[in-house]
Amino acid sequence: MASTSSTAASVGAQIRRRREQRGMTGSELARRAGLSKATLSKLEAGLGNPTVETLDALAIALRIPLTDLLTRDTDPGPVFVPGTEIAEGEVGRELLRRISSGNSLEIWRLRMPKDTEMHGIPHATGTVEHLLVVSGRLTAGPSENPRELAPGDLLAFAGDAPHLYRTGTEPADVTVVIASPIVS
Repeated sequence: MASTSSTAASVGAQIRRRREQRGMTGSELARRAGLSKATLSKLEAGLGNPTVETLDALAIALRIPLTDLLTRDTDPGPVFVPGTEIAEGEVGRELLRRISSGNSLEIWRLRMPKDTEMHGIPHATGTVEHLLVVSGRLTAGPSENPRELAPGDLLAFAGDAPHLYRTGTEPADVTVVIASPIVS
């Protein structure tokens, strides 16, 4: 028996959820996507390893963007993500939520100890990073023109170029929202 990965289970739940939202039977979705009912059943159960082509066929049959099948946390209800502890001197980066819309949005918590520098690797073309300083002070932004930020400051910049984050004499806690274009 195949094991269920969290990704396969999430994709399967999305397929089933979207099918049920449209009032479609499994047989109808399988027919529209050109799959067997057994294959669809396995996918919805989180068993299997679908190809991108299979997921694309399902997305087309469901009339949704492909990325909607790969998105977790699409429930519009309340989402609570409890705070976590980190060890002193440790850099903490946590993905808090991914939101599918015209862009793929990711909300991260970045916690940096004092006297720390971190270089950001450029993201996909068209990506924009938004930083909101919760506490502490931080120098951040494009590598060639970083800005000094204090609590309450917001900085948005092109995330598809080299960028950096640097603390001075105090640690910083920053909320980072990364907006990336959805590739279709």
